[in-house]
Amino acid sequence: MADFDWPWQYKFPPFFTIQPNIETRKKQLEAWCSLILGYQRHIKQYNLDVTEAQASELFYNKQLNRRLSLDAIYTVLEELRKRGNLEWKDKNRNSCMLIWRSPAEWGKIIYNWISSKSMNNTVCTLYELTNGDDTEGQEFHGLDKEIFIKAMRSLEAEGKAELMDFGGTEGVKFF
Repeated sequence: MADFDWPWQYKFPPFFTIQPNIETRKKQLEAWCSLILGYQRHIKQYNLDVTEAQASELFYNKQLNRRLSLDAIYTVLEELRKRGNLEWKDKNRNSCMLIWRSPAEWGKIIYNWISSKSMNNTVCTLYELTNGDDTEGQEFHGLDKEIFIKAMRSLEAEGKAELMDFGGTEGVKFF
């Protein structure tokens, strides 16, 4: 995996303190949202544990010895939630799912791949689509199951797919 391209703000100490000026804060939150989504996309992680993330390189720049406080992390995550890029997995807001593409966008990517492989009118398991050898190298390879199912539901709404359950094995038929 190639190294992540950190934005210039990450090397700027005040970036790690939520700014009091409203216009500056707005730009800062935009930069943090972009950084979090870009970083999570780069490492192909869809879930974030807030406690673990606090010590990660995402929120802690060791070279500067600067860390985003827990309150500031929640401020940034709440901004992502307002934008539709985050869903909390629990009421205590300890864990969340990051959404850098909408389920409809994922559905379109997957459906385009299915069509390009002439796999319409076939049934595939969710596992073979997200983890199979045929999808290796595709952007949706390794996609979080929850996001994948939401993507399939968006395709169902368009009449392009149908989710199925074969006694514990989940699959999808594409039309």
